[in-house]
Amino acid sequence: MEKRSRWLLILMAVALSASCAQLKPQRVKPWERKQLARADMQMEPDPVQGYLDEHMYFSKEAASGGYGVGGGGCGCN
Repeated sequence: MEKRSRWLLILMAVALSASCAQLKPQRVKPWERKQLARADMQMEPDPVQGYLDEHMYFSKEAASGGYGVGGGGCGCN
């Protein structure tokens, strides 16, 4: 019985490794690239508006730089 279970385990391991060997990374097809290049798909759809938002944030916080990073302009990290 132990020999049979060992062979079954080996067979399952071989089948699993064979099925994983055929995986390929998903590439973006040329006809799909136009969808990803749309303005509403960008991280920041309007760069000018993003700049103005950052400028207002830094003006209110009285700090410069460090956008998106912990800490502030007061030095109390």
